[in-house]
Amino acid sequence: MSKLPDPTKNPDYVIAEAAEEYMKPIKEIAGQLDLTDDELLLHGHYVAKIDFKKVLDRLKDKPDGKYIDVTAITPTPLGEGKSTSTMGLLQGMGKRGLKVTAAIRQPSGGPTMNIKGSAAGGGLAQCIPLTPFSLGLTGDINAIMNAHNLAMVALTSRMQHERNYTDEQLERLSGMKRLDIDPTRVELGWIIDFCAQSLRNIIIGLGGRYDGFTMQSKFGIAVSSEVMAILAVSQDLADMRRRMGKIVVGYDKTGNPVTTADLEVDGAMTAWMVEALNPNLLQSLEGQPVFVHAGPFANIAIGQSSIIADRVALKMTDYHLTESGFGADIGFEKFWNLKCRFSGLKPNCAVVVATIRALKCHGGAPIPVPGKPMPPEYSGENVGWVEEGCKNLVHHINTVRKAGINPVVCINAFYTDTDNEIAKVREMAEAAGARVALSRHWEHGGEGALEFADAVVDACNEPNDFKLLYDLDVPLRQRIELIAKEVYGADGVDYSPEAEAAAKRMEADPELAKLGTCMVKTHLSLSDNPALKGVPTNWRLFIRDILTYGGAGFVVPVAGAISLMPGTGSNPAYRRVDVDVETGKVKGVF
Repeated sequence: MSKLPDPTKNPDYVIAEAAEEYMKPIKEIAGQLDLTDDELLLHGHYVAKIDFKKVLDRLKDKPDGKYIDVTAITPTPLGEGKSTSTMGLLQGMGKRGLKVTAAIRQPSGGPTMNIKGSAAGGGLAQCIPLTPFSLGLTGDINAIMNAHNLAMVALTSRMQHERNYTDEQLERLSGMKRLDIDPTRVELGWIIDFCAQSLRNIIIGLGGRYDGFTMQSKFGIAVSSEVMAILAVSQDLADMRRRMGKIVVGYDKTGNPVTTADLEVDGAMTAWMVEALNPNLLQSLEGQPVFVHAGPFANIAIGQSSIIADRVALKMTDYHLTESGFGADIGFEKFWNLKCRFSGLKPNCAVVVATIRALKCHGGAPIPVPGKPMPPEYSGENVGWVEEGCKNLVHHINTVRKAGINPVVCINAFYTDTDNEIAKVREMAEAAGARVALSRHWEHGGEGALEFADAVVDACNEPNDFKLLYDLDVPLRQRIELIAKEVYGADGVDYSPEAEAAAKRMEADPELAKLGTCMVKTHLSLSDNPALKGVPTNWRLFIRDILTYGGAGFVVPVAGAISLMPGTGSNPAYRRVDVDVETGKVKGVF
């Protein structure tokens, strides 16, 4: 690692670009996993897909390795280095001579070209090569966009034809039966993989009789698509095909759901997704295997790396790290009650990543603003702010412990953190029943993560009592209240009239009543108000809408004012991305 630029003086993309000189060919990474040639699907020299079915068939009798989830405290708008910590832990365990893999989520083009940047990690703890990782990878998100938008093409063209033709004409022209879709109850929208606030609310079908059906519509960001959720939770192609036909696109005029199967588009949607079902294989800066599969945004989506990636990795290694989005109230809760429920896998340990920066923010320091300089208050020692902010950390530790999992707190150290601030975090986290490890992986790579690696191995070797928060027999509104009270710390739940009606309808439907619950909520607070830091008290969760993701297998209560389409800021990253026209190298992705 001494060959790489100093992370305290160089941006992440400079380090990633320098590291490419030392990258191992992806065949060598595959060799660490004992993959056979026919199980490796090459996408150039340094990226591949894995034929998961062949691997699982070959290793079906092999016991699984230890399973570790990486989550975090409530982040600042800048993020707190969860992907960086996942890469650091991977590298640290590699330094200990352990056979280990990690699965992280594929970045969206939205944040990559906006304020936050990519999600490859940072400093000397990254996933590489950075440019293909960040810009489309092997086309999974493109496949998701095509599959999802094909459903909208099928829906809107069907509505146009049903308006233009009688029942007899529909039967004669195409054998169609009238679905009688209610244009005011179309649940699906379009997707694009950018943050495009101007597309949140649109009117489509303007023009003449043959220019489509005129109605209000919308766009969401690609990773919020139910198709992305289906990719994350599918067990195999047959499971994906079954789920694809259960996507609810809207309702007919009598209130019955209209699905992709009713539109006869589910088979074609699945055809777009066949290759995307195979996990992508990359590497860390120190040459350990990294799976990249499924999507980010646990605040507006399931936010998990895929079940398939985890199942494959657990068969091939002794330890496997998987990443859940944002804080434990969001990403870990969905890992706990959705992903583990669907996969049947039981974790041995969960990591809660914390930074002194975020703890100060929760303790009273000014909230950092992406794209602007860090407030000067963060540059000096303030143990009082850290101590107050640790209430948020303890809340997340308690959430992990409610799942019966052994928690490890990773203090993701910045070189500006002081010994007194770090000591206070240790004191309070250990008092809450967690192991604590200081890790300097950002600055020193795997060598800086040895304490972290040892703490995780110790936690994995202790028994746990993993248990789900709720049974699917529990009515929907009771489940929402359980999550609100037990995970977020709310006093209760309030509903808009529309959400209340939707909840009652779903509870009365035997099929919908058995679906899981995937909350949509701000990631910047335990509450539904992003301005409330620390551990808010005396508040109630407000549910303004409830969506149906029948194919993914859950309903989606939407809390507060959060949108499924983020907005682009005033100083976006795309202003600094360019191409060297002589070499073809992309510059400025971070």
